[in-house]
Amino acid sequence: MTMEQIAARGLVLLGCGKMGSAMLAGWLERGVPREAVWVMDPNPSDWLRATGVHLNAAMPEQPAIVLVAVKPQVMEEALPTLKSHGGGSTLFISVAAGTSIATYERLIGAGTPVIRAMPNTPAAVGRGITALIGNAEATPEHMAQAEALMQAVGQTVRLDHEAQMDAVTGVSGSGPAYVFHLIEALAAAGVAQGLSEDLAMQLAKATVAGAGALAETAEDSPAQLRVNVTSPNGTTQAALEVLMDEAAGFAPLLKRAVAAAARRSEELSRG
Repeated sequence: MTMEQIAARGLVLLGCGKMGSAMLAGWLERGVPREAVWVMDPNPSDWLRATGVHLNAAMPEQPAIVLVAVKPQVMEEALPTLKSHGGGSTLFISVAAGTSIATYERLIGAGTPVIRAMPNTPAAVGRGITALIGNAEATPEHMAQAEALMQAVGQTVRLDHEAQMDAVTGVSGSGPAYVFHLIEALAAAGVAQGLSEDLAMQLAKATVAGAGALAETAEDSPAQLRVNVTSPNGTTQAALEVLMDEAAGFAPLLKRAVAAAARRSEELSRG
């Protein structure tokens, strides 16, 4: 099914917070007709009201896709309202953290094609990355449709099994927060060395953003890029001796952080 065919049957977005808004903006920018999109949201923003999509209106009888972007805490209340669309030709895509495919099957009905997706917040600027995994009813065509929708806000990857979603949550789902904290900490370290707060923050933001862009586009691996900027007995080596300490450096710290996020994701999935 092409994007045109999806649009002909209708695309429903349940929940339009920050992630839902990012995806909707991406779809509209890629040419999805406004009249083909239905958005259900109890507190629509001014931006959403101005998009021209169907807002809190009666949904099509058999929409091509229902994308669920509500908070996990309201899933038990929201999903049963969609049960009439389950067990048929409508594909359900979930971007809610910690909500298992089994939860969808229980609340919407067996035989429903369900794809679980884990995007991250850089989707707001078209630089997200989304991991996807489907249930037994999700066909290769369904997966291709989900990829087409999520690629409107960045890259996509496919997982081998749902259990990997907890690790994905720990690395890329929660990962932007780790980078934001790195920027905070790097700027604070600059202030401690005598820079003004504004200058230190400008330097930290640009450095992290630039290094990330270089890591993504360069042919060299991140390890080689690190070596390239490290002169023997120079300033970078002095810093890396602290950051790469086997007991107290970046690597063991991030390993613990990602493990904590993955454990919490697993706990949420179990309910």
